[in-house]
Amino acid sequence: QVRLVESGGGLVQPGGSLRLSCAASGFTFSSHTLSWYRQAPGKERELVATIRTADGNIEYADSVKGRFTISRDNAKKTVYLQMNSLKPEDTAVYYCNVVLLGVPVGSWGQGTRVTVSS
Repeated sequence: QVRLVESGGGLVQPGGSLRLSCAASGFTFSSHTLSWYRQAPGKERELVATIRTADGNIEYADSVKGRFTISRDNAKKTVYLQMNSLKPEDTAVYYCNVVLLGVPVGSWGQGTRVTVSS
């Protein structure tokens, strides 16, 4: 059974940084594409960043390009999201998931809440 546990969120001032982690289990981590998503209050969940497997190809939403960095540690079965230059509009609950053909296929975890506010 796929299990995803996000952590690392918190309250940060605009311009600050956070590093999110997602510990995965229940599947062959190194063989799968992983993505970070976020859901702001009153909005739909949106894709933030994706990291693929063999070629390590990475994609970002336009709203986070140049500020966020996704990475993975296959030995630790963990995917990370380094978030710099945070803005109030980055406030959301952040989730990770396993992706197949562009579709998140794991059960959603509890996520980790990020609040950017002065």
